[in-house]
Amino acid sequence: MARSIGNIQDEIITAVQDRQELREHLTSDSKLSIWRLWVYIVAFAIWTLEKLFDLHREEVDRELELLKPHTARWYREKALAFQYGYQLIPDSDRYDNSELTDEELEASRIIKYAAVVEAISESRLIVKIATRQGDVLQPITPTQKEAFDTYVNAVKDAGVNITVINYLPDQLRLSIRIFRDPLLLDANGTHRVTGRRPVEDALQEYMKELPFNGELVIQELANKLENAEGVKIVQADRVETRWIDVDSGTYGAWEPIDVRAFPQSGYFEIENFNGISYVV
Repeated sequence: MARSIGNIQDEIITAVQDRQELREHLTSDSKLSIWRLWVYIVAFAIWTLEKLFDLHREEVDRELELLKPHTARWYREKALAFQYGYQLIPDSDRYDNSELTDEELEASRIIKYAAVVEAISESRLIVKIATRQGDVLQPITPTQKEAFDTYVNAVKDAGVNITVINYLPDQLRLSIRIFRDPLLLDANGTHRVTGRRPVEDALQEYMKELPFNGELVIQELANKLENAEGVKIVQADRVETRWIDVDSGTYGAWEPIDVRAFPQSGYFEIENFNGISYVV
């Protein structure tokens, strides 16, 4: 970025005054002295050159931006940058936020979570999104989705096929045996002193710690539960999941998870804790 003319002048004057062989020729400190006028002329020339370099760099960056295809990371950042109810700057993929407050800007960015992956069987990008209500992840509304689809079509590279996934969370059904410490937990998994349910708390913590579109690993989930107070051994007998069927718009059939799984919607939700049993 180009320095100001004043900064360049100050640097030149300081350099001149630090040189003994030049200092003796500085016959006046007046701003109208000949040597200070020459310093201004040189500073202005340097400033002009630096501005030209900046303009050239911006033009080159723009050309490169137009030529190169964008990465999945770029599409994710663009999804998160979507502002509901605002127009893009004409012929660009950016917003003019110069007149928005920080609160208005935060409120307009309704996409709180996003992940971009490539489809396995075809040339297509899949953009998974979700918003947040309190601590709960959820889809954006159909009205918001319409605006987001228009935005994606405006900013995407020409020829790139994109599918936006804005579904309710994939559900989890758990069949888990907890070998408990009877000194701490009763037969229902309730702590005898605090009245809390440590296993259910640990499950909720694991779900919050799981990154958006992160891989659920059954062994890691079991390890999390084994660290809960009052738990001796964890046996995950069966973990199943189901997700929204595109054609029907409702949840499909339950399918077992073998070792690990990625959520189709980008995030999981535990159906309930009915499948957790406590044994000694």
